[in-house]
Amino acid sequence: MDQNTRTWAMVLHFSVFLGYLIPFAGLIAPVLIWQLKKGEMPELDAHGKMVVNFIISLIIYTLVSFLLTAVLIGIVGYVAVFFMGIVFPIIGGIKAHSGELWKYPLVISIIK
Repeated sequence: MDQNTRTWAMVLHFSVFLGYLIPFAGLIAPVLIWQLKKGEMPELDAHGKMVVNFIISLIIYTLVSFLLTAVLIGIVGYVAVFFMGIVFPIIGGIKAHSGELWKYPLVISIIK
């Protein structure tokens, strides 16, 4: 990958953090970057799929944690989802900037 593609891949991974500042921006921004740039940078397609699958997985894990809160196990799930939501995009962004695709652990592959 060239430097420009690696930079956009890193931005794609880090754009998940926009959701902490603006509601739904962490969902919309990665999808927009992926869809707008994948045509001119084909290597970005795999990163986009990974990030979108990660976001969908986080939503599913949050909903399951919410349901399990009734038996107090969900609190552990919330903590795990919180740390996954911070640590995994950082690692993914760093790896993307070095030119490799990092497969996020525990991600449900919905978009292939």
